Amino acid sequence: MRNLKRILIGVFILLLVLVTLAFVLENQQSISLMFLGWAGPQLPVSLLMVIALLIGMVIGPTLGWFVGRLSIAARKRFVR
Repeated sequence: MRNLKRILIGVFILLLVLVTLAFVLENQQSISLMFLGWAGPQLPVSLLMVIALLIGMVIGPTLGWFVGRLSIAARKRFVR
């Protein structure tokens, strides 16, 4: 049973890598993002998407942790 689980995890990781590779290879055209008059450098679409994903993976848990801390502090104030 343990070997089956390892094989399934390996297959899932391999599929994830292949899908990511296909995404990167299909989105090589360069674009320049503009925001409030500021133009960024010409970068491939896939790189911008990966950067946005990584930023979201950092900001999401950080905001969740912060809101959780505020919620705990509010409950402590309410109980007193």
